[in-house]
Amino acid sequence: MLLILDVFSFYGIYTNKFYFLKFDNYIFPILSIVHFTYLYFILVKLITKKAADPQLRNVEYVLYFIFSIYVFKFFESIYRLSTINNFEEIELHENFLPIGLLIMTLNFALLTLTLLIFQYRKVIIGSFKFEELDGNKH
Repeated sequence: MLLILDVFSFYGIYTNKFYFLKFDNYIFPILSIVHFTYLYFILVKLITKKAADPQLRNVEYVLYFIFSIYVFKFFESIYRLSTINNFEEIELHENFLPIGLLIMTLNFALLTLTLLIFQYRKVIIGSFKFEELDGNKH
């Protein structure tokens, strides 16, 4: 799903074309690398049955910030779909609504699954014990 959204970050919904030369289109795929890194850390912790460590904590904190960008992208997709009536004099391509709904649904699923993975990390791997993580055992 995240890979599909990475591809759609290059897609122009109004023009039905892909734009690979715009710098803005690369922001989401670059930020999604942090998400993939977090998922990798979670998988390693599950396989090795180890507790949370500082690397996982730091990546999760960065992912909290990136989550706000996911929220922005979700509302941006809703906004773009709501502009369908603004272009009555211009005929939009037939893929506008289906692709727009797909992007909006994928963005919502990404928000939901990101919150779920935060919750699962707490339940399965455990919460962050700051005294132990920072090496300040007393």
